[in-house]
Amino acid sequence: MSLKSLLAIPFAKRAVKQVRKWASKPIKTQDKVFQYLISEGCKTAFGKDHDFVSINSYEDFKKRVPVNDYEGLRPYVDRMVAGEENILWKGKPIYFAKTSGTTSGAKYIPITKESMPTHIKSARNVLLFYINETKDASFVNGKMIFLQGSPVLEDMNGIKLGRLSGIVAHYVPNYLLKNRLPSWETNCIEDWDTKVDKVVEETLPENMSVISGIPSWVQMYFEKLIDKTGKTISEIFPNFNFFIYGGVNFEPYKNKFEALIGKKIDYIELYPASEGFIAFQDSQKEKGMLLQLDSGIFYEFIPATEFFDENPTRISLKDVQLGVNYVIILNTTAGLWGYNIGDTVEFTSLAPYRIKVTGRIKHFISAFGEHVIGKEVEKALNDAIVGTNVNVSEFTVAPQVNPESGLPYHEWFIEFENEPENLDEMAAKIDTSMQQQNIYYQDLIEGKVLRPLLIRKVKKGGFHEYMKSIGKFGGQNKIPQLSDNRKIADVLNNFLKQ
Repeated sequence: MSLKSLLAIPFAKRAVKQVRKWASKPIKTQDKVFQYLISEGCKTAFGKDHDFVSINSYEDFKKRVPVNDYEGLRPYVDRMVAGEENILWKGKPIYFAKTSGTTSGAKYIPITKESMPTHIKSARNVLLFYINETKDASFVNGKMIFLQGSPVLEDMNGIKLGRLSGIVAHYVPNYLLKNRLPSWETNCIEDWDTKVDKVVEETLPENMSVISGIPSWVQMYFEKLIDKTGKTISEIFPNFNFFIYGGVNFEPYKNKFEALIGKKIDYIELYPASEGFIAFQDSQKEKGMLLQLDSGIFYEFIPATEFFDENPTRISLKDVQLGVNYVIILNTTAGLWGYNIGDTVEFTSLAPYRIKVTGRIKHFISAFGEHVIGKEVEKALNDAIVGTNVNVSEFTVAPQVNPESGLPYHEWFIEFENEPENLDEMAAKIDTSMQQQNIYYQDLIEGKVLRPLLIRKVKKGGFHEYMKSIGKFGGQNKIPQLSDNRKIADVLNNFLKQ
């Protein structure tokens, strides 16, 4: 055992002890964060506009601060982008994380000197929790890779601008720099195909021990490695024993990954966002991700079923319940107030508070009043393929409201790695699971308003071709797994298997 891996074990133990200290006092921890946010927010333009000096409780806060999306905060962000100080948070941001907005065009999410360390500390703790639980730190002797965006940053009125993954690349600790791949030069390549080819070239001769990224893009990397060598990933990288991912539900990819890797490994789920590092999987033995309560974020929750009501229920952590689908609202040391990040979550544990991401509040299907959400389509697909040799590379679902003949239906676009022998049988299994999960969908099927779903086979590589066609190929771009319109579906018709 090397000195580095030997020292990692007691270091991990101390880090876990510190986290468990605040996790054991969750409400007190969140109250402390709330008080700090309000006291600092009083000094800002937003705080003055919303009378922060008179806020003495969470109830006061709700009366003064509405739930906002990016458009709601945009007038303040625009002032920050123009170079003004003390707008949403004290001073100026040190970065803007650039993200793609569906309605806002490019979004500029502020990152401050108070919020940036929470991203880094949480990312570090992911590895330390794994070391503490497994008592194995041998992976620190190998090479580590995160398939990410370019670390090249632009300058906007004295503030650095880039993708979050590119910004974080500047904070790799010194003791891991020698372990980090790909090279800086390769990371800066913008064209994704070229970049992955170069990553393959650089990593192939190395002792890779940790691989991380969005599953669909890591799958592409794995397939290129296998095409080049004719070997499984575990044969190429025998010391690769766990995969870190975030941003999507991994279950639809799991069969495919295990086939590519050639052995069972551990998986660690993260919930990082430009707005804050929200949660990470703290145990291989427990479901869900530990909500980061001591990271400068005060959380609020709105039941998803009420979100579009005029006066929805808006609660803090102490009032959440298991099994309820919530829209998560953030208040942060980056100056995001009442901010709807757009995600829905469900609590898997209240002691400690662990969550799972269930989907996007804007990504749902209710063309007929069925209220189908991401968690339901993901579970239905997994129910249909579990115990089979079927592997799914990618999928998305959309309503077909005006079919050429017959009743309307939900249309599933699926790219298979290994196809089912009987597509109709698989469609029936998915539909059965959907009806079991969603009573509204079941009523529409039984009432002959909808007919059972149909599957359209997308050709191999079709989703990648689709992403290229809309200029969102590679990096952190993800395809919504369901939508309430035909915008994606109509284009995907050009990429079906003949």
